[in-house]
Formats: sequence, C-alpha cells, structure tokens
Amino acid sequence: MADSKLRLVLMGTGPFAVPSFDRIADGPHEIVQVIVRPLPPVKSRGGPPPQPVADWAEKRSLTVIRPDSINDDETVQQLRSLRPDLLVVCDYGQILKPAALETAPLGGINLHGSLLPKYRGAAPVQRAVLSGDRETGVTVIHMTPRLDGGPILARRVTEIRDDETAGQLEQRLSTIGVDATVEAIDRLLDWDQESVIGDPQDSSLVSKAPRLSKAEAQIDWQQSSRMIDCHVRGMQPWPVAFSFFHPGNGGKPVRVQIRQVTPMSDNGPGQSQPGHLVSGEGLCVASGDGVLRIDQIQPAGKKPMTGAAFANGYQPGPDACFAATCGDAAVGGKGGTT
Repeated sequence: MADSKLRLVLMGTGPFAVPSFDRIADGPHEIVQVIVRPLPPVKSRGGPPPQPVADWAEKRSLTVIRPDSINDDETVQQLRSLRPDLLVVCDYGQILKPAALETAPLGGINLHGSLLPKYRGAAPVQRAVLSGDRETGVTVIHMTPRLDGGPILARRVTEIRDDETAGQLEQRLSTIGVDATVEAIDRLLDWDQESVIGDPQDSSLVSKAPRLSKAEAQIDWQQSSRMIDCHVRGMQPWPVAFSFFHPGNGGKPVRVQIRQVTPMSDNGPGQSQPGHLVSGEGLCVASGDGVLRIDQIQPAGKKPMTGAAFANGYQPGPDACFAATCGDAAVGGKGGTT
C-alpha cells in the first residue's frame, strides 16, 4: 500500500494477545477499534473472568466493543464503518467468516501458538507439551474462513524446556510472537492484494488441538515417566493433573492433584506395578518404564505440599498406590469415576 500507516482493528481476549498488541500500539499504525469476546454469565462469587485485552485497551485509552458474534450483520456493518485496512486477531475465540474478513482490504492475520499446520485449534500450547514435543513456536497466518488454515506469513521456533509448564510456555510464546506479528504486518504493507502471499500449509501434516477437559487430566500411570511428566506440565495451569491415592493402611482413598514430578532415570523398569509406591528419596512411584518422584502434590481440600510431606502425613502402607479410580485400588490406565 502506498500509505505506510494502516488502520487496524485488533481482535483478542486472552493474555496471549497482549504483548503483540502492545507493540502494535507503540508503532506507526492507527488502532481504530479493539474487539473482545463478550463477558460470560457470572457463575460464582469470584465475579467475571479476567479479560486481559480489555484491561490493556482501557489503560491505552482505546475503545472496546464486545459483540456477541463478530459475524452478525450489525457487527460487520460496524466494521465496515471503521474503514480498517487490516484485522489483527490473536486469542480471540471466534472464527471470522468471509463477510467479516472482507471488511478490510488486506483481510486479517492471526497469531497462533504452534508451528502450523500442527495443532490447529484452541489448545495448541498445551497439546504440544502433552505430546512430549521437543520444540514448538508461533505462526502468523493470512486468515481464511477455515480454522487456522491460511497461508503462513511469519513463524518463530523455540525449544520446549524440560521443566516448563504449558502456562509458562504460553507466556513465553506470547513474547516470541511479537516480532512475528510485526513481520507479517510489514509484509502486507507491500502486498498488491492480488498476487499470492505467504506459504501454503501442508495439509498432510495437519493435527488438531481441541480444548482440554477435566477428565483428560487424570494420570495414566502405565505411561513412561517422561510422558507422565509431560502430562503434569501440560495440564497446568488448568485443569491440573490428578489421581486417587490409596494409602494401603486402612485409610480412605483421597483425590490428589499432582503439580510437579521428576523422572528418575537411575531406576529401571519392572520394580513394581505402575502406580505403586517404590523405595526412594521422597515420594517415588512406579511408571510404565521406571520410576518418578512426586515433588509437589495437593490433596483435596488442602494446600500444595512436597511429596515427602505428603508421605509423612499419610504414612502409606506396603500396598499404597495411585489408582485410576476412587472405589478400588486398580492402577494403571484411566477409567472409573473422576
């Protein structure tokens, strides 16, 4: 475009968008509107959930709207009236249909928390950690009506650290995404709006990243120590990995959240049935291929504690184990009640 100053509409709700939006606000372009998802009904005394983008926009003195649907006729008309050059979308939560995308001559771009076409969907960061991936990154695409399916304008790659939770990785990726977002906007400045722009995604490499559920958080002790560690890290900050502890001393089973574990590479497989406690420093449990140590655990209704403190408090018997159900001491795979 001849004019290097674009009129931008920013669409986002969660914290992943804030670093990139903040950089855009410090740049040469004009932000003509910020759009966030509507506030959900309040179901608890804690009030409505936080809306980081709305809070950020208020601090920047930018106007915010919360349409029920970005694609309804009234909202599309409102978008047209703003005369945007480009729509910038990140962590928004609604798919833009053609009518909404066509309100801007340059269309829209979206910052996504994975190396597309891998992990299309709502939980790309969590799914990368849960899958045991060694690297991930961010991708900025030129948007199409197909979910996360547009051509790639920019990307950044990073390693997943061995001690990194999904929440920590997501925060780091949001920062890594800043330069990628700026690069994508700069590419569109020189676009003639007719020629092909960006690199097409390889459809044979597509994988899905659906939103997490509470039931998925249950630990399968038959997995390897590393994959259980990935599971524990991938389920944070929500819904948090859990299991049922059977003390083996006549005590009642207790539901526990497990927040940090360490795979113990110096212990070989076959010491005990997966889920059963084994000897070792702290609270050690047999996995499908060896042993891991539980470093932080939280019994239902209590505060988080170290594994050693948990063992001291519950005084486990010789048959103590972490089980798949509350009603019996069957260990290993998922199943039963949660």
